[in-house]
Amino acid sequence: MTDAPGAAPGPLPGPGAVLVLGEALIDLVPTGDEAEAHLAQPGGAPANVATGLARLATPSWFAGALGNDGFARSIERRLLSAGVELGLCARPDLPTALAVADPGPDGTGYHFHLQSTATFQLPQRMDVERFAAVYAGGLAAVVEPAASAVAVTARAAAAGGPLLVVDPNVRDDRTLDASDGGRRLRELCELGRVVKASDEDLAALWPDATPDETCRRLAADGRLVVLTRGSRGSTAYSADCAEPVSVPATPVEVVNTIGAGDAFTAAVITWLVPRGVRGGRLPEFTPALLQDMLGFASGVAASVVGQAGTEPSLPAPV
Repeated sequence: MTDAPGAAPGPLPGPGAVLVLGEALIDLVPTGDEAEAHLAQPGGAPANVATGLARLATPSWFAGALGNDGFARSIERRLLSAGVELGLCARPDLPTALAVADPGPDGTGYHFHLQSTATFQLPQRMDVERFAAVYAGGLAAVVEPAASAVAVTARAAAAGGPLLVVDPNVRDDRTLDASDGGRRLRELCELGRVVKASDEDLAALWPDATPDETCRRLAADGRLVVLTRGSRGSTAYSADCAEPVSVPATPVEVVNTIGAGDAFTAAVITWLVPRGVRGGRLPEFTPALLQDMLGFASGVAASVVGQAGTEPSLPAPV
C-alpha cells in the first residue's frame, strides 16, 4: 500500500478494517443564548463516520487531508483519541474548511467556507484491496479536487474486493453546483453495494420518484439500501426479502442532531463487517437480520442525539 504524500508510514490494515474517504472540517455551532457565539467542533460526515467506527471498535482508516492550522490539530487529536489510523492522510500546507451550522426545527442547515483549503486535497490514488469495506460520501464526493479522487477510489472498490458503502449526504448550499453534484452523487449510489440515505437525500437526487420507489429500484439490483427518516425511524430494503423492514427510532430526549446520521452509518458498517463482506459480498438477509441491524444502528444514533457532541457509543444491552 502507498502512503499519502507527507504521511509517515504506518501499520497495514488488518482483517475487518474500513477505509473512510472524505473530508474533515470544522463545524461552527451556535452556543446557548448567545446568537453571535459559536463553538468550533470537529466534523465532516466522513470524519464523523471514521470516528464512529473506531469508537465502536471497528478498525478505521481515514483517507482525507489535514491542514496546517489549529483547527487541523484539533481534528487530528479527535481522530487519534478515538483510535483512527491517519497514515493515509494528505498534509497540505493550507487552512481547514469551515461549516457554519444553522440549527432549525426541521434539522440543521450549513453554510460552507471551502475555497483554498486543505480539506479537499485528498490523496489521488488509494489501494483498496486490503480493506473489508470502503465508505464514500459527503462534500468530498462533489467538491474538487476531492471529487475526482473519491470517484476513482469508489470505482476501484466497486470493481471487486471491499464492500463499497455510500452515504450521499446531500447538502443544499450555494457553493455547490446542484446539477453536477447531483450527477456525481447519483453515480456514486449506483456504484455502491450498500446505500444509506435519508428521505431528503433521495428526494433531492431523484425528484421524479418517491424515496420508497428509489429504494426499491436500487435494492432490486442487489444492493442493501437503508432509508433514514429521523425521528420516524429507518427502513431497510434488500432483494432477499419480499418487503422492506422498518424499525422505529430509539426513544431519546433530543439534545443534538448533528452527527446522528453519521453515527447510524458507522453502526451499519460495524454490524456488516463481521458478517462476511469480503469480495463485496453481502450476507443473505432475513427480516430478522435486517431488524437487528436497524435496531443496533438506531441505538447508536440515539447515543449521539441524547448528548452534546458527535461521539457515538454502543447501545446498552436490552
